[in-house]
Amino acid sequence: MTDATILFRDALQSFYGPLDWLPVPDGAIHRFRVPDDKPGTLNGWYCLFADGVASGAFGSWKSGSASTWCSREPVDAREAEQVRQRVEQARRQREAEQQRRQLKAANLAQRWWRDARRADPDHPYLIAKGVRSHSLRQRRNELLVPLYSGGVLVNLQRIAPDGSKRFLFGGRIKGAYSPLGRITPGKPLCICEGWATGATLHESGYTVACAMNAGNLKPAALALRAEYHTTEIIIAGDDDRQTATEGKGNPGRTAANAAAAACGGLVTFPEWPADAPLTLTDFNDLAAWSRHHAHA
Repeated sequence: MTDATILFRDALQSFYGPLDWLPVPDGAIHRFRVPDDKPGTLNGWYCLFADGVASGAFGSWKSGSASTWCSREPVDAREAEQVRQRVEQARRQREAEQQRRQLKAANLAQRWWRDARRADPDHPYLIAKGVRSHSLRQRRNELLVPLYSGGVLVNLQRIAPDGSKRFLFGGRIKGAYSPLGRITPGKPLCICEGWATGATLHESGYTVACAMNAGNLKPAALALRAEYHTTEIIIAGDDDRQTATEGKGNPGRTAANAAAAACGGLVTFPEWPADAPLTLTDFNDLAAWSRHHAHA
């Protein structure tokens, strides 16, 4: 066991917390479970070279993070070049592995989508959110939300009856989106986070693209802007007022403003009545709360 393996593991542990295994210094890409992730998942990856100046790279598929590591500073140009080549090799391996995972997920998504039935309009999630099923499909008791990138179905979000959501393992999210309605010239396009928010906006007459989460608002807006140069884009953001009051900032507002700035779009947030609870964050929450309020 080399010092390099120990040092490299220390670097990993400073990022991910205690690990009960030792890295293999063979220059190949290896996967591991990130301590806080679900059991059985292997979202972490690393690549370690032990000869010469020990160096490597590591990161998480889930968070998209990547870091490089070196056991010491290179002493001359030859060593520096060796380290540079290895970092490049690790990057190429990582990208090839990511493409392989995304392609596998896209194939599965296309097969599940093809074989799925139309969504049951009485699915508990749709009832809870007070929206129609639109073009969703259903597999067993899960709703399937399709994600497209460049016109190709690349991933599915699966929504269980209790509202819990997961994507297909390894599936692409960044820059992909789920459309509601046809994007037509002269008509504005709304981009929002979750599908239920999109359904609420679509039922008010908007064409919508759902980015799925705050982190993907900007990539999805840029992808749509590249495809539709002249369409007016409106980012319909989430307003995370609860986290704002807890001093954690307002990720929904921050992400929506950044996405609008990046794609040259407008931005809008729900207008909350004075008595609306702080737990409400999006346009669907507002619509559902207003409905119950009107009946109360």
